[in-house]
Amino acid sequence: MSVGTFFKLIRWKNLIMICLIQILFKYVYFSIFSVDTTLDTFHFILLMLSTVLIAAGGNILNDVYDLEADKINKPSKVLVSKKVSVSLATNLYYITTFAGILIGFYIAYHIHQLGYISIFIITALLLKVYNSGLKRLPIIGNVIVSLLVSLSILIVGIFDIIPKVTEENAVDQYYAFKVLTDYAIFAFIFMLLREMVKDIEDVNGDLKLNMKTLPILVGRKRSNYIVFIVSFVPLILVTHYSFANFMEVPVILAYMLIVVLLPFLHFMTKILYAKSKKDYTYTSKLLKIIMLLGILSILVISLNIYYAS
Repeated sequence: MSVGTFFKLIRWKNLIMICLIQILFKYVYFSIFSVDTTLDTFHFILLMLSTVLIAAGGNILNDVYDLEADKINKPSKVLVSKKVSVSLATNLYYITTFAGILIGFYIAYHIHQLGYISIFIITALLLKVYNSGLKRLPIIGNVIVSLLVSLSILIVGIFDIIPKVTEENAVDQYYAFKVLTDYAIFAFIFMLLREMVKDIEDVNGDLKLNMKTLPILVGRKRSNYIVFIVSFVPLILVTHYSFANFMEVPVILAYMLIVVLLPFLHFMTKILYAKSKKDYTYTSKLLKIIMLLGILSILVISLNIYYAS
């Protein structure tokens, strides 16, 4: 197995996005707003590594369980059984997952919060349960994946902010955690939409495996309408959030409305009339780009407020 194949197997681009939002909060937002933090650079890198290792393991396991469906949905992109044996992929899953949990245990021990190790164990178990069965059910599997993505954001606050809360800094610390929570909620909603779109995109392969995803139960067209309707939730929330928090900061408001929401309106239009696999692939990639633009808003907001103060 080549290095390139391994990186494709763990879906390195998705892992980079997780690292990016964690880094932006740690070294941009927390730094600019003088948030008291627990982890030094070395231990923060370990936290990122633990997160991406467990996520990588989940991605590998997903390819193992989705092997037959992927042969129908995306035959040119199948790695397991073609470039990586099933046994090797399974071993890689166990290695990355165990390594992630082990590193997580060390970090929890380092900050004297051994109870936090449960976060890594529960995450690994949820990924296992999701891939082995829950992904076959409508919406439930989508919700689990979205929750785990939002947890990858919240975990920065759990390990870096919460242990440093004192009576003197409680207000500032919890405000910083609230901002993290806001982004985690937005990530959850956008990821939920993307997972729903991917289910529509992969309906043919999923049907062969007797899965019960939403588009299999109600059809592609009705699923389009459901995704379109659900899309109004982030549209309204992000619009309200932008005007409520950045009305007096035109640069940030413009970024949120033009750079984030305008492409999202384009997505809503495209998903409403999507018909072919090409349409769903496009809307899925579009949502990924929108999520990246949303992540970069942390940088825009932090730097703009810093230079304006």
